[in-house]
Amino acid sequence: MDLTKYIRDIPNFPKPGILFKDITPLLSDPTAFRYSIDRLAEEYASHPIDAISAAEARGFLFAAPLAYLLKKPLIPLRKPGKLPYRTHRLKYELEYGQAELQVHVDGIVAGARVLLVDDLLATGGTLEAACKLTEQAGGIVHRCCVIVELGFLNGREKLSPHDVFSLLRY
Repeated sequence: MDLTKYIRDIPNFPKPGILFKDITPLLSDPTAFRYSIDRLAEEYASHPIDAISAAEARGFLFAAPLAYLLKKPLIPLRKPGKLPYRTHRLKYELEYGQAELQVHVDGIVAGARVLLVDDLLATGGTLEAACKLTEQAGGIVHRCCVIVELGFLNGREKLSPHDVFSLLRY
């Protein structure tokens, strides 16, 4: 299936000069959405993964059904103030400003091999922060996977030495 048909370009969003890759059409087409989740499940079915994790919010849309299919725990990485229990925290820089991710202190079992999932890899800031937070919490980043990768922004390099899998690469 050609998933590029389900990715919409939005010029000048969220600011002038940016060409935003919108995954909403993919999410609204049950066949395309199912295909993307099934494809990720096929990719990781034989990997020694202990848990699946994603940063809010769009990463959750792919991580949750993937965790369900692979029968793995889902570990949410959330923005400040969203988790009710004690947390590990990590502040990081994005191309549009500063952000923070948190995970419950008991969210990641020490030594757990974690698959990190996101919708899009651009400059790599969010996934790099997710990797660091996972390691801070005692986990091991097994791999990173995304639906869309903007290769010309070199985000994959920021994630080295972690392997990255993408369904689509622009």
